[in-house]
Amino acid sequence: MTLIKSISGIRGTIGGKTADNLTPIDAVKFASAYGAFIKARNNNKKDIKVVIGRDARISGKMISSLVANTLFGLGIDVVDLGLSTTPTVEIAVPMENADGGIILTASHNPKQWNALKLLNEKGEFLSGAEGEKILELAESEDFSFAEVDDLGTYSKDSSYLQKHVQAVLDLELVDVEAIKKANFKVVVDGVNSTGGIFIPALLKELNVECIELYCTPNGQFPHNPEPLKEHLTDISNLVVKEKADFGIVVDPDVDRLALISEDGTMFGEEYTLVACADYVLGKLGGGNTVSNLSSSRALRDITQKHGGTYTASAVGEVNVVIKMKETNTVIGGEGNGGIIYPASHYGRDSLVGVALFLSHLANIKMSCKELRDSYPSYFMSKNKIQLTPEIDVDNILETMACKYKNEDVNTIDGVKIDFAEQWVHLRKSNTEPIIRIYTEAKSQQKADDLAVRFINEIKEIIK
Repeated sequence: MTLIKSISGIRGTIGGKTADNLTPIDAVKFASAYGAFIKARNNNKKDIKVVIGRDARISGKMISSLVANTLFGLGIDVVDLGLSTTPTVEIAVPMENADGGIILTASHNPKQWNALKLLNEKGEFLSGAEGEKILELAESEDFSFAEVDDLGTYSKDSSYLQKHVQAVLDLELVDVEAIKKANFKVVVDGVNSTGGIFIPALLKELNVECIELYCTPNGQFPHNPEPLKEHLTDISNLVVKEKADFGIVVDPDVDRLALISEDGTMFGEEYTLVACADYVLGKLGGGNTVSNLSSSRALRDITQKHGGTYTASAVGEVNVVIKMKETNTVIGGEGNGGIIYPASHYGRDSLVGVALFLSHLANIKMSCKELRDSYPSYFMSKNKIQLTPEIDVDNILETMACKYKNEDVNTIDGVKIDFAEQWVHLRKSNTEPIIRIYTEAKSQQKADDLAVRFINEIKEIIK
């Protein structure tokens, strides 16, 4: 079964049977539930507006058309950004004074997947309670479609690439002049999705020489689209060959940012947020930060260095944002390369991350590798175990929490066990039928060994 219904939306593989995969019928059903929710939330007022946009994956045009016409049929006005990014749709919702937004993307999942990611009127992901309401509506199919004179309107708007780029350039801490003077040269891997349009457009405005790799938005991902080391051999080699200052890698919907140092080594997904936070906290003279439980301790160390307070949240962008608002955070995000900068908007945004990182590099006058080496050195191992229906995940997590009860155990999201110099986080994925096993230690070998140890312990419980 590859249809995953969660509070953040619906995600599945294209084709197959309804209710088991993301078929056209399922797309219409969940778009209807979202539209009905937005109408009820706004007391069925007239002129309800929803912004939609999609990444470049092969099924995107089909799913986008189904969603747009479903909303239209509910009497909702649709503004279609076409090929876009998740953060672009997020900023477009308030700019359009819209009542919500839908992004058609399965993020880092392979090309056979697609998804509906749902936003509120602020351009932020729905809360857990709101997501549950939409799941209930979808289950009950309690929809009322508009009569012919009350159908919505449909319009396309291709202006948001430039609007998004300009919004980033206008941020106070984006040092446009310093970046332009630095004459940077970078390689960009857009995984043949919309990052191949948006990132080069931003770099052009900043006078950064851009070598494009896989920047044709045709949805034919040339490698696994999750921006992990093992998938990024081509860009690592090209950065060295071109003598570039660094490399930029984004996922298909451009809300995750990974960097490659000038010697072809990974800067590290975890350290994207660390570097951007270091720059922002340095410019502001301190401030608070938030990342999720699966993120590196390095952000905590950098935050404390600048006199701020670090807080961990449950995994998931909506949970990070809630915690950021509670703690008056100046920058936060997730260790998967997701930068959330409230001065821009409360959403992971790789364009903002690129601009902040370039500003930092231009001001600090270090190479990318020198900057990475200046930070506390932690190493992570990210692993997963495929789930089958008969596996009792809750029992596995409860057993682990009990077994390690004498350690520092956090159960707000799965089970995180903090040891003196390393940690492990075990949780069920919200987006795939897997258990994620993340570990961190002061050497790669120790992180890997810790991961192997816990994978074996979980397999013993499953037996």
